[in-house]
Amino acid sequence: MLIGAHVSPAGGPANAVARGEERHCTAIQIFNQSPRAWKGRLYHDEEVAAFHEAMEGSSVERLMIHAIYLLNPASDKAEFRDKSLAALTLALKAGEQLGALGVVLHPGSALKDGGEADAAISRASEVIAEALAESETCPLHLEDTAGAGGTLGRSFEELATLIERAGGGKRLGICLDSCHLHASGYDMRSAESIAAVMDEFDRVVGLDRLGSLHVNDSVTPLGSNRDRHVNLGDGEIGAEGIAAFLSEPRFDGLPAIFEGPGHTGKAVEVEDIDNAIALRKRGLKARG
Repeated sequence: MLIGAHVSPAGGPANAVARGEERHCTAIQIFNQSPRAWKGRLYHDEEVAAFHEAMEGSSVERLMIHAIYLLNPASDKAEFRDKSLAALTLALKAGEQLGALGVVLHPGSALKDGGEADAAISRASEVIAEALAESETCPLHLEDTAGAGGTLGRSFEELATLIERAGGGKRLGICLDSCHLHASGYDMRSAESIAAVMDEFDRVVGLDRLGSLHVNDSVTPLGSNRDRHVNLGDGEIGAEGIAAFLSEPRFDGLPAIFEGPGHTGKAVEVEDIDNAIALRKRGLKARG
């Protein structure tokens, strides 16, 4: 397993590699543009070359890009839809430049009042299909959600439907978040319950679609539908559950990104990644 953190790419993506190394990461995740603004750009040739040079011989083996949170591919407003499509396409093209393992996307929300999920899934799938058609190689990983309000991707069935309606191409994958899974009713508290959840994922979506992981503990209990992260081992999933998640055999080889808040409450630091590594070792030991 490649354990890592969401880090800042300030000053250029090569700097994100250095920040990952400082934190003992073997995988990193970045935003390809400011998460607070729609306007973005592709990387200059010099930035791309510097990034690839930084990756050569680095302890960081994989890069993930997280699409900015402003996106809502399921929006029924034409202007918002167009902005979401442009930003998602840009993220996929940036992923191609940097050789990212994938771009992680929250599939969107029906409406603030909950809306009609089926129609929203169709709208989101259309945007996803268009963004894939307008880019070339970088995979897109749809992230499961905690299930609050009208968010899409709250169940394996919804994720499977999104993939199917977006064309079912090989570039479409899934990013599973331990906190979101737990909040949406999938028990993450033991090796046995996680194994049962992954059996269901394989049946509904297919393990071949699983491309990446977010490892976060949950402030809120099983089935709460509230997305609130807490440091690994300090929440409702707990140390045993996080250790089991990080040692699940079907996750071997995948990047597992801890997004925070981190022990300082400001950013993920080396102590947080060392904690994740220790929890994985604990999980492996428990499995014999």
